[in-house]
Amino acid sequence: MRLDKFLSECHLLSRKESSRAVKCGRITVNGRQTVSADMSISPDTDEIALDGTPVSYNKFIYVMLNKPEGYVSATEDSSLPTVVELLSEDLQKFKPFPCGRLDRDTVGLMILTNDGELSHLLLSPKRHVPKKYLFKSADPLPLGAEQSFENGVILADGYECKSAKIELSEDRSGGIITLNEGKYHQIKRMVAALGSKVTYLERIEFSGIALDKNLGRGEYRHLTEDEVKALKNAVNRK
Repeated sequence: MRLDKFLSECHLLSRKESSRAVKCGRITVNGRQTVSADMSISPDTDEIALDGTPVSYNKFIYVMLNKPEGYVSATEDSSLPTVVELLSEDLQKFKPFPCGRLDRDTVGLMILTNDGELSHLLLSPKRHVPKKYLFKSADPLPLGAEQSFENGVILADGYECKSAKIELSEDRSGGIITLNEGKYHQIKRMVAALGSKVTYLERIEFSGIALDKNLGRGEYRHLTEDEVKALKNAVNRK
């Protein structure tokens, strides 16, 4: 593999940036400064360092996106913009996909990855991975809403939701909901079952990972190593 391709796939530098870094002496291969960004290296045996820090190769990408309104949680759509289109072309080459879905008008935390196994495990009903949402409703929720969520809200179609947690604001017209499942339009249907309507919905946490407050709507960043480990630990995968 070419050195510049390796650095690009490690999500550190673009190929153009790799060439500049080589000229500045920032990259070493097996302890020696390299003079060519297109030199051939082996990710398995060669030791690559950028500014003295070892670089590890990983074929998977894990991205945190602050989803804006109006985007669909899909890799492609014939008429609507997708969350994948918010990523750079370099990242899109890895063919990432959203880990779970948010409605078109729902905003906030999304994880995009090309790690199909991990995504499948995180979304498995058997895993009960927690997801936390900030919401606002058109009308205050009734007294007893907290107990209804704990007992399992019964939706209009008769489905009984798993036990969930709701922490209401002082005026009871908003708050935080924590779910351990992910049925279609679930929060909207749960709130509707209690006599109100969701007017705003934002996912703020997924499997213990909080939305980065430094990310504006439509912005993204790579997950840290600790965040990736946390996702894998949540499903007991090394």
